[in-house]
Amino acid sequence: MWLIVGLGNPGPKYELTRHNCGFLVIDELARRTGREVRTAECQALTARATIGGHTLLLVKPQTFMNLSGTAVSGLMSRYQVADPSRVLVISDDLALPFGRIRIRRQGSAGGHNGLKSMIARLNTQEFPRIRMGIAPEHPVADTASFVLAEFPRKDREALKLMVETASDAIEDILTIGIADAMSKYN
Repeated sequence: MWLIVGLGNPGPKYELTRHNCGFLVIDELARRTGREVRTAECQALTARATIGGHTLLLVKPQTFMNLSGTAVSGLMSRYQVADPSRVLVISDDLALPFGRIRIRRQGSAGGHNGLKSMIARLNTQEFPRIRMGIAPEHPVADTASFVLAEFPRKDREALKLMVETASDAIEDILTIGIADAMSKYN
């Protein structure tokens, strides 16, 4: 089983914020597989799905971003997912240009509090991730306000395309492997 984890913050207030890119991808994968992410367990909303013959658990932690690892470690225990390379995490990335995605087998948190929580709770950096670019066009004084702000209307079509591309990349990771997916999308 794979855990496909979208990082974000729960509730309608945060739905279309930059920090919720991960949740948007989980929603797209659920739509593609005819599922709804609504089962409450281990401080997360989940749904079982299948892509490319792989059983997945689509995960939206409900702990708020900074405690995402708490929900994920609980789900890993519940579903006996001992190998962190079977936990694919989707997050926003302030260092990537808006609209770009980057796949990595592992890596540091890069200043992202959700990834910091994942690394701390899983006690490893060795889990794959897809980072979604949200870099501003100009410097911002308050990064917390920037990531918690909604995407402006002018960016919504590009956001939709980025979410679709990240979802395609996840399907490719599951079907052709992470190395080939990295070559295709990075």
